[in-house]
Amino acid sequence: MTSDDRPNRTTGPADGPAQEQDAAADGRAVTEAALFEAFGGVRGMVETVLPGLLFVTIYTVNKDLHISAIAALAVSLVLAVARLVRKDTVKHAFSGVFGVAFGVVFAMMTGNAKDFYLPGMLYTLGLGVAYIVTTLAGAPLIGLILGPVFKENLSWRTRNPGRKKAYAKASYAWGAILLAKCAILFPLYWWADTTHLGWVLIALKIPPFLLAVWLTWLFLAKAPAPIDVFAEMEAKEKAEEEAKARREREARENGVLDGVAADLAADITPQALAAEQQGRAPQHRG
Repeated sequence: MTSDDRPNRTTGPADGPAQEQDAAADGRAVTEAALFEAFGGVRGMVETVLPGLLFVTIYTVNKDLHISAIAALAVSLVLAVARLVRKDTVKHAFSGVFGVAFGVVFAMMTGNAKDFYLPGMLYTLGLGVAYIVTTLAGAPLIGLILGPVFKENLSWRTRNPGRKKAYAKASYAWGAILLAKCAILFPLYWWADTTHLGWVLIALKIPPFLLAVWLTWLFLAKAPAPIDVFAEMEAKEKAEEEAKARREREARENGVLDGVAADLAADITPQALAAEQQGRAPQHRG
């Protein structure tokens, strides 16, 4: 059997599920990439954990607040500078620098090493409340964070109800996880010593975060695809430019036709018509 004799494969109903599966896989991959971009990925987690880990390790060994605080601040600055040198996104590193700096200031002012952790704990509490409150207000915080990453901005609020529902679920999950984390840490802040509080806080850095990210990925992977408002704006601008070019081309063509008509009108004068009629009159022989 030659290649010409082989039956050609046509697209039929069986291709529908396969195409849907491919689209779903692409959507999950895009969601995963966007989450890594938004939350910093593995490197972002390292930059979040390392300063606090260094602080509690040094303090556990020598109980010296100043050395522990300076070491934590120094490593956070080194991480930020490393990102600047590599020309990477620095928002995660600088957020770590500011968080560590606030912790150092609090601890130095009070002389209590546990206060090194207090700004971060208060931030976690405020963020957990913000996730819940914004969701109840109809604008889930996770959607405000991820909307620009997915190039959909706020289109999910009015044009994509299924996606808004997924953002609401994810925001509730983030809020519940962060508030549960605070329910563990704040009692320890009052009752436990600095070392115990520090190690528990380090232990609670990554697992709750990964759980929240995984739940977000799960909800968004099942949600409708984002509406790319940037592509829509580009398509609209392109259509407007094409329409403008078409109008200009039509105007030029109409201008040429009007010029030709004007020339013809100028040539057809009463004198020209009379002369033409005389030329057409029959000549009589004498």
